Amino acid sequence: MQHVVMWSGGITSWATARHVIAEHGTASVTLLFADTHAEDEDLHVFNAQAAEQLGVPITPVADPAGRDPWQVFEDKSWVGNSRIAQCSQLLKQEPCRQWLVANTDPAATTVYVGIDWTETERLPAIVRGWAPWTVDAPLTRPPYFDKEQLRAEARAAGLIDPRLYRLGFAHNNCGGACVKGGQAQWARLLEVFPERYAKAERFEERMRAKLGKDVAILRDRRGGETKPLTLATLRRRIEFQRHAQPSLLDLIDTDDWGGCGCFTDAA
Repeated sequence: MQHVVMWSGGITSWATARHVIAEHGTASVTLLFADTHAEDEDLHVFNAQAAEQLGVPITPVADPAGRDPWQVFEDKSWVGNSRIAQCSQLLKQEPCRQWLVANTDPAATTVYVGIDWTETERLPAIVRGWAPWTVDAPLTRPPYFDKEQLRAEARAAGLIDPRLYRLGFAHNNCGGACVKGGQAQWARLLEVFPERYAKAERFEERMRAKLGKDVAILRDRRGGETKPLTLATLRRRIEFQRHAQPSLLDLIDTDDWGGCGCFTDAA
């Protein structure tokens, strides 16, 4: 049997890999990492340390053209968002599937995903998406741990705590600029990585002009009506509020972190 862990560089993929290795050993385990070319530097440091600590090297795959998410959206004439983000398909799902086709027998391979017990409703779609490979999600079963506990265990094992987590991001992916993230993620990005926010804002404005449509990465649901919310508009609201009072709570939905489903929501 082969055991392939869909390795994102996040804390749950580490915890999943640890579980699989404890059960099956290292010889039959692959840590399959799809590089989007948009990751924070600390993710690669974490990958290297985790691979050494687990005793299994990272197996990297990537888009053959070397594109990052913004280049994918440019090629597709599309502004990625929480509903449709071709970067997930083209930069993660397809390279991983191609590797699986070339290197595994579906009848003798299990694919492991890093969703946990708070996301079990996603599992049926994930299982269908990765067919014909068998899919398992060890963190959906007891004992249950939250991300803070897993981060503490990783630190105790000698690993760095990736800075996106330390800076308050919910996910360690795409340098904190994942288009599947919500307003809280983008507000945090503006606060701690304004240059990354500015890059995304410039892209969004360029695509709006190119397409001639009112499209945006985010959505504004205030007042009971859902409409596009551009990064420029969100930034101006935050900047205005900074002059009025030192709080962002009235400007954004602080529970709207979104989620990274790049490996797990396979088409």
